[in-house]
Amino acid sequence: MPDTVSIRPLRPQDRAAWSEMWQDYLAFYETTVPDDIYDSTFARLLGDDPQDFNCFVAEVDRQLVGLTHYLFHRHAWKAENVCYLQDLYARPQARGTGVGRALIEAVYAEADRQGTPTVYWLTQEFNTTARRLYDRIAKVTPFIKYQRP
Repeated sequence: MPDTVSIRPLRPQDRAAWSEMWQDYLAFYETTVPDDIYDSTFARLLGDDPQDFNCFVAEVDRQLVGLTHYLFHRHAWKAENVCYLQDLYARPQARGTGVGRALIEAVYAEADRQGTPTVYWLTQEFNTTARRLYDRIAKVTPFIKYQRP
């Protein structure tokens, strides 16, 4: 991991870099969202509603090089909340440097701070590079996702 990497919450002045990274993340998954979704998502990430998503960013030499969006929610099988890590992205030049791991570990630490031991996420089968990291720091489950068409 680069010596100068820092993980911190998203700030209002991060809008341009966050938008660029999220757009690249969505492109990797072959999708786009309208501009109003960028606006509403960014506003929610900065808000204080506990129902909304949160965001950590990775910063190296004052440049944002990664992001993660995560959400705490109730679970019918547990008394405590669980944490869903929805998006994780590292810029190409930051991949393989530990930025992704640092972002996941920041979410783990925040989940621990909130008394939420379960952190989970989804990825697509073809995301082999990221899955090498995930296989080292998490446990794959047998669940298959279904979605309304």
